[in-house]
Amino acid sequence: VQLVESGGDLVQAGGSLRLSCASSGITSGIRYIGWYRQGPGKQRELVAAIRRRAIVDDYDYANSVKGRFTISEDHAKNAVYLQMNSLRPEDTAVYYCNLGLYGDPDTYWGPGTQVTVSA
Repeated sequence: VQLVESGGDLVQAGGSLRLSCASSGITSGIRYIGWYRQGPGKQRELVAAIRRRAIVDDYDYANSVKGRFTISEDHAKNAVYLQMNSLRPEDTAVYYCNLGLYGDPDTYWGPGTQVTVSA
């Protein structure tokens, strides 16, 4: 499984970005999708995630991004997106896509994409 993030950029505070995560080599269903970020001098943290459930998937957001960020997916393309609005300087980080598959205990990471928000 390979993941590649894109869409990171330098943007002014209040602006928007849409991150994409393209996947390849997937041979089973996706059980988990997550966007994480790691800011300068900080630990990697969960930003948003989709967890498959029997009927309705669970969507989870970090408190700091609720109402501003939206995670979504395109099943046909095996792609995942993170729409980020009302960006703040504290959103500056490298953003990573993380994927978990059914029948596979591991999860997979992309190399990350840099988001920089200027004041």
